[in-house]
Amino acid sequence: MRVVVVPCFSDNYSYLIHQEGRREAVVVDPAEAGPVLAALAEHGLELTAVLDTHHHWDHVGGNEELCDRFGHLPVYGHASDAGRIPRLSEQLSHDDTFQVAGLSFRALHVPGHTSGALAYVTGDAVFSGDTLFVAGCGRLFEGTPAQMYESLNGRLGALPEATRVFCGHEYTENNLRFALSVEPDNQDVRAMAARVAALRARGEPSVPSLIGDEKRINPFLRCESAVIRHRFADAPSPVEVLARLRALKDDFQ
Repeated sequence: MRVVVVPCFSDNYSYLIHQEGRREAVVVDPAEAGPVLAALAEHGLELTAVLDTHHHWDHVGGNEELCDRFGHLPVYGHASDAGRIPRLSEQLSHDDTFQVAGLSFRALHVPGHTSGALAYVTGDAVFSGDTLFVAGCGRLFEGTPAQMYESLNGRLGALPEATRVFCGHEYTENNLRFALSVEPDNQDVRAMAARVAALRARGEPSVPSLIGDEKRINPFLRCESAVIRHRFADAPSPVEVLARLRALKDDFQ
């Protein structure tokens, strides 16, 4: 399996996924059609399906044009996003599996950022949209801290540690600065910050991370760590710790 990272807008990522040696490909979160079409042409690929992680415009903005361009394309998303994801035809629930372009996918319902957020697992990779970022998580627009805690720690965090994480935005440097403000002595965060700084200086994306990395550097997956619990000693539970962390991150520059 090969993943082509497709930058869109100022900091979005779409992804083309295909099997080595095959032309058929799927796109995850086509924020805009132009860069996706250019990447398809560059790599000699033919689009066969659209996988949307959630309904926000900067993840589904290319759906209409791509469907018009290629004829009928199956468009996958959570069933609750019917009417919110353009051209949604394949309505998914948690743990549904499907095959397309010779690849097998499993959908994880991961509410928190939105009520219908999905992550897609295929092979050794997860496409997490705006639920799990490298060293961060999405804002709680439609979900609750309890939902986000379960989505991050109970579902995404339960994937094998070698699972590659492909997220929806290039927010990593800011996320790592926030992680260091929470755990200033976390050497794993410092090492990741140095690695990411080098990547970004070369104009390369910070994705993918690994689930194992996230457990060491991502404060939203570390709500039960001694350092973070001590910082929020008055928080009665890991869920409340996550809520407090997210509130701090909302105002972090």
